[in-house]
Amino acid sequence: MKHKFSHYLCSVCGAEYGPEEVTYTCPADGGNLSVILDYAAINAWYTAQKFMDLPEASLWRYLSLLPVADPGGIGTPLRRAGWTPVYQTTRLAEKLGLKSLWIKDESPNPTASFKDRASAIVVARAAEIGAEVTVAASTGNAGSALAGMAAAVGAKAVIFAPRTAPPAKIAQLIIFGAKVLLVDGNYDQAFDLSIEATHAFGWYNRNTGFNPFTTEGKKTAGFEIWEQVIRRMPAESKPLTVFIPVGDGNIISGVHKGFKDLQALGWLEKMPRIIGVQSTRSAAVANAFWRGDEDIQPVHAETLADSICVDLPRDGLRAVRAATETGGTYLTVPDEDILGAIVELGRVGIFAEPAASTAYAGLVKAVEEKIIEPDDPVLVLNTGSGLKDVNAAMQVVAAAPIIEPTLDALKKELG
Repeated sequence: MKHKFSHYLCSVCGAEYGPEEVTYTCPADGGNLSVILDYAAINAWYTAQKFMDLPEASLWRYLSLLPVADPGGIGTPLRRAGWTPVYQTTRLAEKLGLKSLWIKDESPNPTASFKDRASAIVVARAAEIGAEVTVAASTGNAGSALAGMAAAVGAKAVIFAPRTAPPAKIAQLIIFGAKVLLVDGNYDQAFDLSIEATHAFGWYNRNTGFNPFTTEGKKTAGFEIWEQVIRRMPAESKPLTVFIPVGDGNIISGVHKGFKDLQALGWLEKMPRIIGVQSTRSAAVANAFWRGDEDIQPVHAETLADSICVDLPRDGLRAVRAATETGGTYLTVPDEDILGAIVELGRVGIFAEPAASTAYAGLVKAVEEKIIEPDDPVLVLNTGSGLKDVNAAMQVVAAAPIIEPTLDALKKELG
């Protein structure tokens, strides 16, 4: 098989492996592997402008910088993942005293979350290597994404999810035809079981912080932020600051990887500052960042933001580096602020699930603590639709009144 990437690089020991030598993590220390592209070869064929002159409105417009072959599937949801909208929310910007604020909304993805990006690439990779079954552990979104992308091309998927996962997310898994197994335990236990099943049955594992191709899917958001926002900013602007919700750590490390790829190619002049945001009740990565080390210690996670509720983040080391290497930081916010952020985003027409609204709650805190100045251009990554967890949204809104079907009743209600 001819590979579109040069090698794998271990994030812990720095060891390099050829494309055929490994599949998941570093054999020496279990460290996460990064896929390293052949930047010289890419530069020989592409310029930044030529790279962008692609018609497809999906992540597949970046096929030249992805380590998989064209997966086909034209006209299916597989080809719709990515290229999500960026909104300039002037009312929120004014409320926060900011000159420039963008929100990149991932809810238009086929299964309504950011995780479709990783699953699209993993499904393509599974087809390349002839894997018949792809498995994942998930609190909902990653599993929904895998199930949906697999269904789009007629592939088989097995999903392990905690029995406490939101019913709407479990319903998606089942509707897409995946084999769904609810684990009487938390996400970390579901993750471990999926690894055991991978080895026992020869399945291909999609897990974040384990399969290096998940990061390659998630990095496409970094490409889009560059194309949709950064390249259109005035040259004299300060670097963009990007707020990202963090659980396992794979989204923030993936976006960082996208920026690093662009910088390695000479197409990104100013590295964006990346700020990770966690719930105070699931803050393993933030704790490591504040200690000034990369030793991720497990916590007892209990946040209502299920998609970022993780005891031991599997991509925590690279998640810490996403902030340290870009001059960023980590913030934590309480669950009540996460719920409040759902309401704030809703007032400008964006319906976010709790994990997604965490990033905006982090921005509010950053403004209050003057981590963000008025002239800092800011982008908030909204990673998933509020329809994923309607029960959470209902906690912070008043119930709709019930009235008689008469004008008099309406007038009385309106006061």
